[in-house]
Amino acid sequence: MRTSNHLIGLVNFLTFLASIPILGGGIWLSSRANNTDCLKFLQWPLIVIGVSIMVVSLAGFAGACYRNTFLMYLYLWAMFLIIAALIGFVIFAYAVTDKGSGRPVMNRVYSEYHLEDYSGWLEERVASQSYWSKISSCIRDSHVCGKMRRTYNGGIPEPIQVFNLRRLSPLESGCCKPPTECGYTYLNETVWNPGSGIVGSDPDCGRWSNYQQQLCYNCNSCKAGVLASLKKSWRKVSVINIVILIILVIMYMVAIAAFRHNKRIDNDEPCGETRMEKSQPSRMHF
Repeated sequence: MRTSNHLIGLVNFLTFLASIPILGGGIWLSSRANNTDCLKFLQWPLIVIGVSIMVVSLAGFAGACYRNTFLMYLYLWAMFLIIAALIGFVIFAYAVTDKGSGRPVMNRVYSEYHLEDYSGWLEERVASQSYWSKISSCIRDSHVCGKMRRTYNGGIPEPIQVFNLRRLSPLESGCCKPPTECGYTYLNETVWNPGSGIVGSDPDCGRWSNYQQQLCYNCNSCKAGVLASLKKSWRKVSVINIVILIILVIMYMVAIAAFRHNKRIDNDEPCGETRMEKSQPSRMHF
């Protein structure tokens, strides 16, 4: 009995530790929502799941220490629901970020992003005017475009040859410069001269502005850049979640086995045997 209780206590302690990466992933997404990705509802499911695992594992640990059957049942049922919720979140994260990626540009290291490459629930949410006004304002306030500027020798901007070799983030590529096909002439990272006129047929060519509070924040390429940035963030967190999910399932199965062993001892059942309620059926005598 004592060995089983110690095993259940150890499993709950490890479960508590496993909740830390999940909670950390949610907090990391929250920090990116405030500074980079600017979509502020995606992190909450992870944070709720991480906190729930912490609370439930503490309940299971107390149940193992004090042999409280109610707490153990609560732990097993709650952990089952949490594992199911985590599986659902991982599937959802991969489903909504399945489509879309950057397109390579000739003679450029960075990629460019197009909204038509994305589809589904997340694309509709980001592209909707009510959400995009908040997202674009968040991107503007994060100064992501201002941070990409580089100067040499007292304010001289880096040459176009160096700029073309930079690995721009999806937001920098989609929101801070016009699409390459527009044919704008580079002056610095966020100032581009239309020259003799717009060349490309992309509607974003007409949306670009050298006004630093506007740039390409209303461009479809900027929306695509947000989707690409979200995809990278979610995929990184999902990899961690899958590893933790496998660990949680293994520990959950161990906890079930130890709990059943305790019940068997409480019922005075030898291991590997099942008690019979009656050795022989009763007979009625008249």
